[in-house]
Amino acid sequence: MKLVLTCLLLTIISTLSASAQTETYAEKLGFPKGKKVIIFHVDDAGMSYESNVGTINALDKGIASSASVMMPCSWVPHFFDYLKKHPTTDAGVHLTLTSEWKNYRWSPLLGREKVPGLYDEQGNLWPSVAEVVAHASADEVEAEIRAQLALYRSFGLQPTHMDSHMGTLFEPKFVTRYAKVAMEEKVPILFPGGHASLIIKTNKVPAQMQQLAQQVGKQLWDAGLPVLDDLDGSITSHNLPAGATDEALQKFKTQKFIELLKTVQPGLTYILMHCTIQTPTFDQISSSGQSRQGDMLGIMDPALKAYVEKEGIIVTTWKELMERRKNVK
Repeated sequence: MKLVLTCLLLTIISTLSASAQTETYAEKLGFPKGKKVIIFHVDDAGMSYESNVGTINALDKGIASSASVMMPCSWVPHFFDYLKKHPTTDAGVHLTLTSEWKNYRWSPLLGREKVPGLYDEQGNLWPSVAEVVAHASADEVEAEIRAQLALYRSFGLQPTHMDSHMGTLFEPKFVTRYAKVAMEEKVPILFPGGHASLIIKTNKVPAQMQQLAQQVGKQLWDAGLPVLDDLDGSITSHNLPAGATDEALQKFKTQKFIELLKTVQPGLTYILMHCTIQTPTFDQISSSGQSRQGDMLGIMDPALKAYVEKEGIIVTTWKELMERRKNVK
């Protein structure tokens, strides 16, 4: 019965999506009809030294076009040193409401007296999205994301966008506050308000969020913000056996990028990855070091750039999207 209901729900959503929006948000922004327009985005800058180096490599030596910073984390100042020296970098706030690693934790920016529901027993953010949903109120979440946005701006830079660590802000309990802050602060957010083909295919977001997607996307657009058609975050989930050479890792991840790009539908798609250099220290944080290094090597591979150019795929940034949105009547 559950499988039948899930299939029925996805069919309804797919039908609504197709009927409600025949024109993609990419087309509304003035991109050619039928084109795949991609933001290659790197999550988790500021989390660690290794993540900063991996992100910088992806931006400077690869075709990554965007990144976002985890403001509660210890290596934020190091990444802002890079941003100040490279002010044209497309970088935003990776709104962080969870602290998922066992041996490396971080806390909310606001104190326990203001956001008690965001604190776990150890005084850190909760490890999982489900625990945030269970314990934190929408008011607390809104207060914390405003604090993280303010901290970003305190470095003297304006974020190009905001997105959500582990997708916490896509939860129905929080998504309207996420959109509210975006509209009030005039900062675009990661939100797939268009056809969401990859999301529907993988069914990796809550059903209620899928039902809200068209409505929230329209609200964001009407508020003068660009809106995405689709997103995918599957790249980091692909792994090779431990001990694979960098050459093998790069070839493997490049192929995964290409396979994903072949499935992308026309419109504006956000492909997110996690780039790091794998070190013994990072391996104490997370077991994902090899895959994250693979993401970095793949996005730096000239073969991936050649494929993107050959296929006529357009690579864009949040800055460009915002400028295009300002010119749409």
